[in-house]
Order: sequence, then C-alpha cells, then structure tokens
Amino acid sequence: MADLYVIHGWTYTVEPWKTTIKLLRENGISVKMLNVPGLTEPSNKEFTIADYVKWADKEIPDGAIALGHSNGGRILMNLCTLKPEKLKYLILLDSAGVYEPTAKKKLIEKMAKIGKPLKKIPLVDKAFHRITGTTDYSKAPENMKKTLANMLASDKDLDFSKVTTKTFILWGKKDTTTPPRHATKIYEGLPNAELKFYANWTHAPYISSPEELARALVTLMGRIK
Repeated sequence: MADLYVIHGWTYTVEPWKTTIKLLRENGISVKMLNVPGLTEPSNKEFTIADYVKWADKEIPDGAIALGHSNGGRILMNLCTLKPEKLKYLILLDSAGVYEPTAKKKLIEKMAKIGKPLKKIPLVDKAFHRITGTTDYSKAPENMKKTLANMLASDKDLDFSKVTTKTFILWGKKDTTTPPRHATKIYEGLPNAELKFYANWTHAPYISSPEELARALVTLMGRIK
C-alpha cells in the first residue's frame, strides 16, 4: 500500500508531476499516481462524477491518504460524501468543486451540447484553458468535452458539509483557475479542515513550485502518517 495516492487534474500527461514525485520518494514517501480514465488513461466514454467516484473507490484502498489536484479534488470530495470513512486523510491541492455559474462555465456547458461547430472559435479555446488548465479545447476528444460539462454541473450538488474526513487544503495565491476564494469557500464548508495558502504557487504548483510543493507535502505527511 502506498503512503500517498494522487489523482491528477484535467491533464493528458502526468509528466510535469515527475519532479515533485521524485522528491517525495527521495524523502521516503511512497507515491502512487492514478491515471484518470479519459485523461491519462485512454477511454471513449463520457464520464459522470458518479463514474469517477466508483473508479476512485476501486483504485484507492480503505484507510488511505489521498491527494486530489483540481478535478482530482472534486472526485475525492464526492467520494468522501458517499463514504465518509473511506480515507484516513484527504489532501486538496487547488481543488475544483466550487460551483460558480460564470459566463465561462455556461459556455463550456453550451459547448458540450453543441459540439464540433464551436471547436475553432478562439474564445472557446481560451475559456477551456482558463477552466481546466489545459492548452487547447479543440484537441480535447468529444467525450471529454461532455465529461467536463458533467463535472462542472456536478458541483451544484456537492455538499461540503458531508465531507467529514480530516482534510488539508493547500492552495496557491496566484491560482487564477480555481482562485483563492474557492479555497476559502471549501474550508468554510468542510467540518474538519485546515487551510494553508502559498504565495508563489499557481494552479499547478507541481509546475511552478515543485520543490516547495514537495517540501510542503513531506512536512504534512510527517504530521499525519
């Protein structure tokens, strides 16, 4: 059993995580990165949050410590609402899950319904990048465009008060994808959580500050293992 299970965010490669994972392992922490179906594990399926929760429940053993970045955090919070005793500890890293009916999110939902005719509109590419952290909406498979819309819509029903697992929230103050106000909202909604901001972290600290992220996780794991 690994010391730490990681569910990455909306990305099609975990290559940028390598530095952070290497540093964690050098400090004696066993890490297992889970490849998310449709993203880093190929699939033509259109996924719902329920699909991802079932997948995570199967991949992560009971009593584990799990970290979710961005969409990975959304998946793990939903898992914890259904199975409060599943995880020993939950770590949220610049997590998705806060529902804000912004124009960009409405656009993503509309894109998923309309599909291909919008693929080459620059605004579409830009909106997708801002919400997901990926670089090009037009490169996303059709099933994952619809999956993204499903993920955003699922946030309407995510009840933070049901996430009773002890949770540690790590967040970048320079995050413009899931901004710091989202961290505060999640923290205020969770009944058993700690929150720490990091001044130089972006939405993807494993890219912007991999050494600092590794140090933060080593310190945290030392407290809770």
